[in-house]
Amino acid sequence: MGSKAELLKTVKPFDSLPGEVLQGVAESLQETRYKKDTVIYQQELTKMKGVDIIAEGGYEAFYYDSTHHKRMQEQYVSGQCYGGISILLNRKRSLRTVIARKGTLVYTLPRKDFRNLCKAYDEFFRYFMSGFAARMQDDEFAHFFKRPNAFQESYIASEQLYSRRLDAIEHRDIVWCGEDTPVYEAAQKMAAARVSCIFVKDGANNITGYITDITLRDNVIARRFSPDVPAKDVMDNPIVAIDADAYIYEALLMMFQTKTRYLLIRKNNQYLGFISRNKLLSEQAQSPLVFIQSVKLALSADELRRKWEQVPGFVNQLLSRGVHAEIVNEVITTIADTIALKVIEGAIAEMGTPPSKFAFVVLGSEGRKEQTLKTDQDNAIIYEDKANEQREKVRKYFLKFSALVSKRLDFIGFSYCTGGYMAKNPKWTHSLSHWKRNYRRWMEESLPETVINFSTFFDCRCLYGDKTIVDDLNNFLDEELQKPMEKLFFYMAKNALQYEPPLTFFRNIRTTTIDSQEVFDIKKAMTPIVDLVRVYALKHRIFEQNTGKRLKALQEKGVISETEFHELMQSYYYLMGMRLKHQAMQISQDKVTPDNYIHVKNLTRIEQVTLKEIFKTIENFQGGIKVKFTNNLFG
Repeated sequence: MGSKAELLKTVKPFDSLPGEVLQGVAESLQETRYKKDTVIYQQELTKMKGVDIIAEGGYEAFYYDSTHHKRMQEQYVSGQCYGGISILLNRKRSLRTVIARKGTLVYTLPRKDFRNLCKAYDEFFRYFMSGFAARMQDDEFAHFFKRPNAFQESYIASEQLYSRRLDAIEHRDIVWCGEDTPVYEAAQKMAAARVSCIFVKDGANNITGYITDITLRDNVIARRFSPDVPAKDVMDNPIVAIDADAYIYEALLMMFQTKTRYLLIRKNNQYLGFISRNKLLSEQAQSPLVFIQSVKLALSADELRRKWEQVPGFVNQLLSRGVHAEIVNEVITTIADTIALKVIEGAIAEMGTPPSKFAFVVLGSEGRKEQTLKTDQDNAIIYEDKANEQREKVRKYFLKFSALVSKRLDFIGFSYCTGGYMAKNPKWTHSLSHWKRNYRRWMEESLPETVINFSTFFDCRCLYGDKTIVDDLNNFLDEELQKPMEKLFFYMAKNALQYEPPLTFFRNIRTTTIDSQEVFDIKKAMTPIVDLVRVYALKHRIFEQNTGKRLKALQEKGVISETEFHELMQSYYYLMGMRLKHQAMQISQDKVTPDNYIHVKNLTRIEQVTLKEIFKTIENFQGGIKVKFTNNLFG
């Protein structure tokens, strides 16, 4: 420990810290050794765990340009630190690619501890800020910082929606009342504080609900309750909270997904205050997320159809501003979810209260939150088990309900699934016990066709209804997957190997001629990644739906290395960005139905080189799954 403290005394700006603080910092350091040429960080991709202090060896840091050449190469040696600016100003992601030199030993100070030092010691903080300001005087550095190259699929967005955090926006102090407070007193407190939301606390000082202007209208006045009714009898819940260092877009997406108008802001497990959806939206007057609010206010299927027709324009806007494909996917999915929820709620309003609890689930790309602009319906219904005499009534309701929902979604622009994976198909609307039997049969039979069903329904997300039904199904699946399942994984792996990357023997892009154009199917090119990651997720009982989140969970479990994680993430979202841009252009500019065919002659040389490298990466991972799950049984 003494050697670490002594080293810190020689490292700027740690040498400016008081001795007792320096000792505490030394105790927080985490030690790592790297072999020569290890890629430690990839620019704009790798999230830094903290600031690195080099004890032995060194770092080579640089930017890759669009031709994958190293730019602005710098050497970091013993006694220097790396990562401060990346953490403070670049969403915690490394500004540059970093490779280890021979015999490198690094001590890492965790992000949280580093930020605390920045807040507590101005001189320490100013060292990084003044260093950054000086670097920005260099035109080349400023170019790469402001305009990260496309090959690395930058996470630095060019608009505030994706770069500003919640703690940069003024929030309101929490106004609260007790659970037994008469509702008229709660309203008086709201009026005095000039807020439209008051939070309700129990005797243990826990926030248990909230009352808004709408609550007073719907739960008190409309129901003709006495103004003396206690707050706990009319309050709304659940409480939704988000961390202060979350980004604005994350807060807005959470609000739309949870259908709440108010978020509690949390820091270090303490509530700092709250913020309203209107406040956030007013901060983003031109944001596509304002559009989501207009979707929620739509009154007819015709209006929803017109809203969906506008989505390609927003996608073009986001991609042209450098927003990462993962975020664009989530925005598209949230808009699609919002439309589907409007349709579901409208169908229930027409048909009356459902005769049992149920979950309306979405599958496939929408289930994974990876929806594109060429999309169809993939959904199902799971309802709770009922007594024999009620089963026919329950089933009749949900079959009629699903047919109504599917018909309206088709009208809006979500076409019927050609494979029949829709709730309107009687095969995919059933009770929970029936679904469990489906899952068990698919796993036990493990035939090619049943494995396809199983794969489709593993990408299952609860969109509307009782989420505990889906949780129950996942718990059942978790137990089943602990049994020997070699045959299941064999056929799932075989599916993952069905689509080969479009590379010729001489490593050129293999094309197909369609309408006299040389094209390749980008959806099929991406499919192996989705399928491969799904197999590994099932094998290790990971129930994340999103491909990116599955990859992260696999990396955290040590199933794949950090390098493999970044290679697959970069490959997948590079292809996704290209696919989304292609479809948005077809709809917005060409006014044609979108497809997945990329015209090779329209690609730049750099794009072609990048695609070839990505396809090689996919080939390598397919080779790994062949060995692990199929024992080379089919070559």
